[in-house]
Amino acid sequence: MRPVRDGAARRRLLQAGAGACVLAAHATLLPAHAAPSMDAPGRCAPWPAWLAFREQFLREGARVIDPSSARAHSVSEAQAYALFFALVANDRARFEQVLRWTQDNLAGGDLSLRLPAWLWGRRDDGSYGVIDENSAADADLWLAYTIGEAGRLWGERRYLALSSLLAERILREESALLPGLGRTLLPGAHGFALAAGRWRLNPSYAPPFLMRWFATRSRDARWEELLASSRRLLLESAPRGFAPDWAFYRASSAGSAGAEPAAESGNFEGEALPASDRAGSYDAIRVYLWVGLTAPGDPAREQLLRHLAPMADRTEHDGAPPASIDAVDGSFQGVGPAGFSAALLPFLVALDRLSALRAQELRLQAHPVPPDAYYEQALQLFATGWREQRYALAADGSLVPAWQECSAPPATR
Repeated sequence: MRPVRDGAARRRLLQAGAGACVLAAHATLLPAHAAPSMDAPGRCAPWPAWLAFREQFLREGARVIDPSSARAHSVSEAQAYALFFALVANDRARFEQVLRWTQDNLAGGDLSLRLPAWLWGRRDDGSYGVIDENSAADADLWLAYTIGEAGRLWGERRYLALSSLLAERILREESALLPGLGRTLLPGAHGFALAAGRWRLNPSYAPPFLMRWFATRSRDARWEELLASSRRLLLESAPRGFAPDWAFYRASSAGSAGAEPAAESGNFEGEALPASDRAGSYDAIRVYLWVGLTAPGDPAREQLLRHLAPMADRTEHDGAPPASIDAVDGSFQGVGPAGFSAALLPFLVALDRLSALRAQELRLQAHPVPPDAYYEQALQLFATGWREQRYALAADGSLVPAWQECSAPPATR
């Protein structure tokens, strides 16, 4: 899956070609690292950012549209993000509308039988429908996770069942055994196993807390394998601490699961790739966001924060994140858009980089995210919703929404 992005919004073009079970409710006290900024609104009040997102991007109340796209397209990732935001906002009616549109239009009417197509919009003949039927693993993970958490939090058994079915299909269609790396998440069902024992992977597609959530809830050992390989991908594809948009993995000479670790055998290619294939930009910015959102109790968090800290250093030095950075040699180009600053907020909080954090918050006040920039707005909702303590993530990856506490009856004395 090869996204192409511009500064206005995210565009993606694909290459041709678990079980969720109910756990006991978590404590609703939000962790100290999620402390809100000075001007954060009351987290129990309606979420203005979500209401604005709904107004700007949701068509017919259910389809997230990218206004910058010539085909007025919608992608499965956007649908999954909208579901997550609706769950954080306790917006059950809109959640159901978005889920229904996604199922009817991207999955042929039944998400239990097929993964959703990643791209929908205006076709060449002027009609509207699926443009590319390939799947997008990041969207599918977010769908299965959010639907499962909605089932747990809202007590909807049908959501739990659908989440389990989606999780099983992700394992079956979007993962593969890679020699030397083990079972690994592929970016989609088709087109990512290349010639000569090479695979194309995307580090931002497997947030640590999502992989932890699936591994915790499923008896299927393949989720533990995916958790381990996704952690290695995050570390080993970023030799200088800068995540790339895409990573190319090649099998070691041993050609078996017992091959040497990629970091030692050079399985993650870099030096031989052109600079355009080593860049970290619109996809990679999410890596720092996901790591920042990961709870302190997650065993992988501290190592990932230390490894990726050079991005915080670069941002603090320059006053803004770069637009693009070479994951191999660390060279960078341009100044990232406002949405990049928003995405880094949880990451900077987690690293206790308070000076850099304040600088990015001030930058966002001076240069807000454009209201019609879908992708940047989505990044901002993830980050500022967390900063405002509207949600947190538990150590096992589960969602802790503020509304759970706000709507609880007062304690009896």
